[in-house]
Amino acid sequence: MYVLAIDQGTTGTTTVLYEESGAPVAKAYREFRQIFPKPGWVEHDPLEIWKTVQETVAEICTPERAKRIAALGITNQRETTVMWDKKTGTPVHNAIVWQCRRTADQCARLKQHEPFIRERTGLPVDAYFSGTKIQWILDAIGGYQEGLLFGTIDTWLVWKLTGGKTHATDFTNASRTMLFNIHAKKWDQELCDLMNIFPALLPQVKKSIDDYGIVESLPQIRGAPVFGVAGDQQAALFGQTCFEKGSIKNTYGTGCFAVMNTGDVPVHSTKGLITTLAVNGKGNPCYALEGSIFIAGAAIQWLRDELKLLNTASESEAAARAVENTNGVYLVPAFVGLGAPHWNMEARGILAGLTRGANRNHIIRAALESMAYQTLDVLEAMERETAIAVKSLAVDGGASANDFLMQFQADILGKSVVRPTVIESTSLGAAYLAGLKAGVWKTHEALFAHKSIDRVFVPAMKNRTRAALVSGWRRALRQAVTV
Repeated sequence: MYVLAIDQGTTGTTTVLYEESGAPVAKAYREFRQIFPKPGWVEHDPLEIWKTVQETVAEICTPERAKRIAALGITNQRETTVMWDKKTGTPVHNAIVWQCRRTADQCARLKQHEPFIRERTGLPVDAYFSGTKIQWILDAIGGYQEGLLFGTIDTWLVWKLTGGKTHATDFTNASRTMLFNIHAKKWDQELCDLMNIFPALLPQVKKSIDDYGIVESLPQIRGAPVFGVAGDQQAALFGQTCFEKGSIKNTYGTGCFAVMNTGDVPVHSTKGLITTLAVNGKGNPCYALEGSIFIAGAAIQWLRDELKLLNTASESEAAARAVENTNGVYLVPAFVGLGAPHWNMEARGILAGLTRGANRNHIIRAALESMAYQTLDVLEAMERETAIAVKSLAVDGGASANDFLMQFQADILGKSVVRPTVIESTSLGAAYLAGLKAGVWKTHEALFAHKSIDRVFVPAMKNRTRAALVSGWRRALRQAVTV
């Protein structure tokens, strides 16, 4: 038996077919356009995203494979907001991406309500989340809400896959909207009123392991049940089998996201972290602390696409190893502000410490190192918040394949970094969710048998060197905030 996982990410869609051992059998990937209408604004075309799903499924789901598919799981870039016409299924606007800062002014007006919003949702008031994005789209189309539906990307894909029969999301995605009460585990009428959003727009909220309907719109897999849905970071936490309180993973993708399972009781952060919902081993919602870093791998894409310092992202490791250090250069990639633990919308990206001796390789190395420094800031906040000493960090995501970055991460944390054999933990988590419902795996304990470690990176940096590097990072960070 196989389980199909659709991993709809910020820059592309990856569809993976997994067998019962948890090993990938086939994989297909398609990028899609990043649309930047104005500085700080980011959009996607929802129909283009749907096309990448169609193409990747068609590529790997041969007739022989398709008849062995037990279930389909979906994981997705969270917060990204889609609005469409209920009758026609046509989007009324491009999707507003989680990175987009266009609603900063709306957030400023909501700041007076932040204690109330944070208490109900676990989230700070920030343009990152869906609530103000919904407001913005409604204003842009004239304010009418009748006959429209809202969804994060998971909801949009479930709607498309089921031929418009299911308008639903899961707890993890709902918890990222700034409209969902994470204690009552339902849409909050007062929050909807505060943002002038009709609850009729909002999808039904289901468990991550649940029946989301039958695929009707893709001929290759017509009839396959959609049995699992979770936001990308919660799916990765599940894929890493972080079922115990205090277990933590960090995903290195377009952004960087550290998530710690905090069990059945929410930890309300005072250190710039997000209190959110995750999935426990039985598929029920549990609580987690998250540190959301907006720009990680996207900094390498910037070096490749805008500065033309790289032809491919994979070249970055060799470039970083070509120099002994960054020659004092720090990149603070605050291209869309700073996320956790700083939450500063006005911060902007800077290259600090430039001299005439700085070259291409120094800048590339600084970009890679910036991911590790930002992760350090988040993990230190988590340790202060929970009084749990993190002994090791489970890692995944595309950039975790970079040995230089993983070793530097271990060095700058002073902790071991554990990389699994399958670094696509996000799609694996979606497969696990769907497969548990379908009976491919009987219990969540059975998933531990499939966990395979590729490499453990052990810290090798002297404490004095680490302290000096971190001090330089903190100076650069202060400069980015005052730009």
